[in-house]
Amino acid sequence: MTRNTLACRVREVTAAVYSRADLLRILHLTPRQLGNWERAGLIAASTGYSFADLLKVKKVRDLCAMRVRPAVIRQSLEAMQQQAAGMTNPLLDAGVFSTNKHRIAFRHEGKLLEPIAGQFVMDFAPGEKVVTSTPIPTPEAAPQTNEAAVWFARGIALEENPATQTAALAAYQKVLECDPKHAAAHINLGTLYYNRQDFNLAEKHYRAALEADPRYALAYFDLGNVLDETGRVQEAIRTYKTAIQLAPTYADAHYNLALAYEKTREPRKALKHWQAYVKLDTTGPWSVHARNQIQRILQADGLKLVHSRAKH
Repeated sequence: MTRNTLACRVREVTAAVYSRADLLRILHLTPRQLGNWERAGLIAASTGYSFADLLKVKKVRDLCAMRVRPAVIRQSLEAMQQQAAGMTNPLLDAGVFSTNKHRIAFRHEGKLLEPIAGQFVMDFAPGEKVVTSTPIPTPEAAPQTNEAAVWFARGIALEENPATQTAALAAYQKVLECDPKHAAAHINLGTLYYNRQDFNLAEKHYRAALEADPRYALAYFDLGNVLDETGRVQEAIRTYKTAIQLAPTYADAHYNLALAYEKTREPRKALKHWQAYVKLDTTGPWSVHARNQIQRILQADGLKLVHSRAKH
């Protein structure tokens, strides 16, 4: 069974506690990444996490993926707490927007605030990206140039609740009406359809994401999952390999590629990627499974070698 994207693997919102291994697995993180954010003061070190904690870590991950430095994130969060009295957690209590590694703004009470400078932001340029948004923003109140970004933020907020995922589909479709080449909207639509086992529509949107951004490693990974689920294993292998070429430390891509090679009865090729995976994910059930596979393959190769020598 392949490891899928975040929306497919997150448990019900009512689940009380996730382990550290759960958090790393669900959010595609390495222990080193999480440790760095803990040392930077972005995340409290813990062995158990609530669903809200997962959302906070996800937002930190998304900001860091946009090359926002951890120090800037921490300073922005501290400044936002000072600017908005009573706000204890800006990552959950306000929408978070980022345009570059030096700037984070928050949507709060209908306004956009850049807290370090203490300035309200009137509008975002079309190229700016939304990390996430809570509460759900209202697209009708947004300037035309920012309509796609606000619909995208709305889709993310709706997607976090299983009861509103149909509305999330509609929100992402609105994004594509504004910007047909919005790669992230295609990815999120694809994931929602994948979770519904509508693999044809999922594949359509993953391929559209790649047309919009041919170097989108996540899109290759997600497309590989669809190909694998629909029996096109050799094509899935090629797709996972492309994801790894673009992102060599993409742990889940190594894991699923190893599984695909197991399906095609190529254990030695699988071995390479099981070994790569355990270097990137050192704890948790997925790592245990990978280590068991490594041991099984090495033992089988050893028996073959002994048998071959006995013949001679």
